[in-house]
Amino acid sequence: MRPAKAKVTKRIAAKRPQQAAGVTKPSRSAPRIVSDTKPARAKPLALGDLSQLLGYSIRRAQLWIFREFSRQLAAFEISPAQFSVLCVIDANPGVNQLAVAQLLSIERAGLGRLVDHLEGRGLVRRTASAVNRRYYVLYLTEAGTALLDRLRPAAAESDKALAAKIGPRAYKELQRALSIFVADA
Repeated sequence: MRPAKAKVTKRIAAKRPQQAAGVTKPSRSAPRIVSDTKPARAKPLALGDLSQLLGYSIRRAQLWIFREFSRQLAAFEISPAQFSVLCVIDANPGVNQLAVAQLLSIERAGLGRLVDHLEGRGLVRRTASAVNRRYYVLYLTEAGTALLDRLRPAAAESDKALAAKIGPRAYKELQRALSIFVADA
């Protein structure tokens, strides 16, 4: 082999160490092997200790409720978090943006992005506070108030679905039991 070709071969080998070592990728056009036997039914995974923990059950319930609520809000192109922010601003016109973040346990940067989005849609107006120029205060626009009025029935439907799933009596008991956490916010 001439020296020039040896250098080229070494460069190619350096660029493709797997191929140089004899390892090749399967070709995209290679036929797939199909088995005639049906795969065995997968045994459901056991939860172990999780099935006995109330916190895990509450988390699973929260996921179900969130999915249901998101489904109800999808037609309005609004998320449950955005709905929460709209509700708090509606109940507290001129509220400090930081106070909303603290009340809803949302990081400041996360709330900033939420408010940016709501402001971009013309639902929220953000202005510098007259009391402290370092803070922003929030107001719903007319469009924000109108949308929130249309969202409230969707929120009620989501709660009705939960009551139907667990029964009206359990729903009321759960609401009463969890109210301590709402008051704790």
